[in-house]
Amino acid sequence: MHLLVTGGAGFIGSHFVLRHVERYPEDRLIVLDKLTYAADRTFLAPVEDRIVFVQGDIADQALVARLVEEHAVETIVNFAAETHVDNSIAEAAPFLHTNVVGTQALIEVCKLHPGVRLLHISTDEVYGDIDDEDLPRVVGDPLLPSSPYAASKAAAEMLVMAAMRTFNIPACVTRCTNNYGPHQASEKFLPVVIRNALRGQPIPIYAQGKNKRDWLYVTDHCDAVETILHTDWAFSDAKIGGSGHFFNISADNERQNIDVAREILRILGKPESLLTFVADRPGHDWRYALNSSNTRALGWAPAVPFEDGLLRTIDWYRSRL
Repeated sequence: MHLLVTGGAGFIGSHFVLRHVERYPEDRLIVLDKLTYAADRTFLAPVEDRIVFVQGDIADQALVARLVEEHAVETIVNFAAETHVDNSIAEAAPFLHTNVVGTQALIEVCKLHPGVRLLHISTDEVYGDIDDEDLPRVVGDPLLPSSPYAASKAAAEMLVMAAMRTFNIPACVTRCTNNYGPHQASEKFLPVVIRNALRGQPIPIYAQGKNKRDWLYVTDHCDAVETILHTDWAFSDAKIGGSGHFFNISADNERQNIDVAREILRILGKPESLLTFVADRPGHDWRYALNSSNTRALGWAPAVPFEDGLLRTIDWYRSRL
């Protein structure tokens, strides 16, 4: 298989590349990444000699087309995205550029090269806020994004769906819950809590920290993507744009943010007095939860218990202070 992995030097994308190269050494991987603040090429150092790395923007349609042609790319796996909600509230334009315009550029390349598959990575945030008594969201539930980030990801999904229906592009979309693990971008919740705790610095917690998230270890997410990648009908189901092209990925591991922060402090032997409650984020969603039965039906299941994944994550950041 010849894969173009966009955003492959970012948090989730780099884990996918590292894992795929080890499991499928006969495959050819071309990694395209803009190397913005959330990416780091050194994440790919263990496999640098076994991939082709290109620094560039997925919105550069000519560049993407050249890579697809030169390397006979069969599938594009699109991890490239601006992802931090707070940043999207401060300035939405970069999110529209990468998440919307960039996704459409990939679609245009697929239109020019019939048969090239597109696996688009999305997020549980497209479903929007749900209450404690609500059932986890299933494929087919309405998309009600709250933040500019979530809206940009929902827009990208709609573009992919339209491309499936109008141009018969073989594509599918995955929606995952909150990923965590080594080398996540520094502004994300767990890295902030871990680093500040290790340094004995105040740990900012929005409101009372009771917002709920479903935590998914990053390699479990990558394994789910691999499972879908190797499920041919996910890209070619007769009902173009139907539910068979959308997959929820979750670990069924919901926890309040405050409880996660307290667990990190307990592991590190740090006092809870470091927790500092700050004004809530505008439009802060209360809870996300996904029903991942359609992905589990393919044979995938999360393999890393939260406690183990949290220890691995803490150890990675502790070793780099």
